[in-house]
Amino acid sequence: MIGAGAVGAGTAWHLARQGHNVTLIDPSLGAAIQRSNNLGQPLNGTTASLGVLMGNVFRRSSGRAWRLRQRSMELWPQWVEGLNHPDTPLQLDSPLIQMASSPAEQERMQSLANHRRELGLESFSAASTESHHMFNPIPWPNPGHGGLRSQNDGRIDPLALQRALRRSLKAKKVDLLPARVTTLRRAQHGDADRWRLELDTGHNTHCDFVVICTALASALLLQPLGHELPMEAVLGQVLDLQVSAPTKAWDHWPAVLVCNGVNLIRHESDRLWLGATLEPGKEPSAEETSIMRRLDGLAPNWLQQAKVVDQWHGLRARPSGRPAPLLEVLEPGLILASGHYRNGVLLTPATADWVGQQIMTTTTIPDS
Repeated sequence: MIGAGAVGAGTAWHLARQGHNVTLIDPSLGAAIQRSNNLGQPLNGTTASLGVLMGNVFRRSSGRAWRLRQRSMELWPQWVEGLNHPDTPLQLDSPLIQMASSPAEQERMQSLANHRRELGLESFSAASTESHHMFNPIPWPNPGHGGLRSQNDGRIDPLALQRALRRSLKAKKVDLLPARVTTLRRAQHGDADRWRLELDTGHNTHCDFVVICTALASALLLQPLGHELPMEAVLGQVLDLQVSAPTKAWDHWPAVLVCNGVNLIRHESDRLWLGATLEPGKEPSAEETSIMRRLDGLAPNWLQQAKVVDQWHGLRARPSGRPAPLLEVLEPGLILASGHYRNGVLLTPATADWVGQQIMTTTTIPDS
C-alpha cells in the first residue's frame, strides 16, 4: 500500500483482516496525527477533511457513484465497531440536515425522502423550520424552503479515524514504513515478485501487489510506467469559529447542517467548523472564506459575529475528465484507488472492499 490517508490506511487494515501480508508506505507515518493552521503546506485530504458522510442523500439512484456510497454506508457501522477501542474511541455522529435553497430544491428533497424512507430520510417544511427557530437560541441558517433530514448520514471524526486505524494496523502486524516511494519498477523476468519499490531512504522493497492511494502524487509514480491519469487540485478552506451562546443552546443542533453547500459542524460547547470552499489550484483565497461565511446572504447574526479562532486548508485530487474516484487495475498487480475528490473518508470502506475483491479475484485458484 502506498499512501496513508483514510483510503490507504483503511484499505491496508481491510486487507490485513483478510489475511494478506501488508506493508503501508507513506512519509507521514512517522508524524503525529493532528491538524495545523493555515500556515505552511496544505494538509492532506484526510487531515483537512471534516469527515462528512453524505451517502443516502446523494441525488442519483443508480450508477457506480451511488453503488459506492451505498456500500460504504452499509459498511461504516461494521468498521466503527471493528476499529473502536478505549484508547482510540470512534463513533458515527448523526443526523445530517440539508436546507433547501429554493422551492424547486425543496420539491426534489420531498421526492427523495418519499423514495428513501427506509434509508432514514424525511423532508420538512418551511413552517416546521420556523417553529424550530422560535424555541432555539441558535437559529439555523434558513432559506425559508424547508429541507431534508437524514438519520443515517452525518460524519465521522477523520483524525479519530486515523488514530483508530493506526492502532488497529499495529495490532494486525501491518508494517508501517515512514518513507516516500520515489520509483516504481516492474520486476525483472524471473523475479518472484511483480514489483520493486525504491524508497527515498535508499532501500528497496518487493511485492506482488501495489495499491496506490496517493491522490495528486499518483501521477509521479504512474507516468514513468506509461499510465496517464491526470488529476487536478481543488483547494478547500475551513474556518473554526467561536460562538457566543450557552451550551444548552446547541441541544438540537445536528451532527452536520448543510446550507448552500456549506457544512456547519459543532465540535465543542462554543465552537463551530464552517467549510469547505471549492477553489481551483493550490493557493487559498481570503475572499473565498468571506463568501463562504456569508452563506450567500443567509448567515444569521450569531454566525457573522462569531470569532475566527483557527482555519486550515487542504487539497483534494479530482480526476481530469473522468468521474471520481479512479478505481482501476492498471496492469497485473498494479491497482489505483485514488482521486476521491471530496469523498475520500465517505468512500473508504467501499474502496477497500473493491481493492480486496480485485486481489482475491487475481489470487483465487478456480476449483478443477
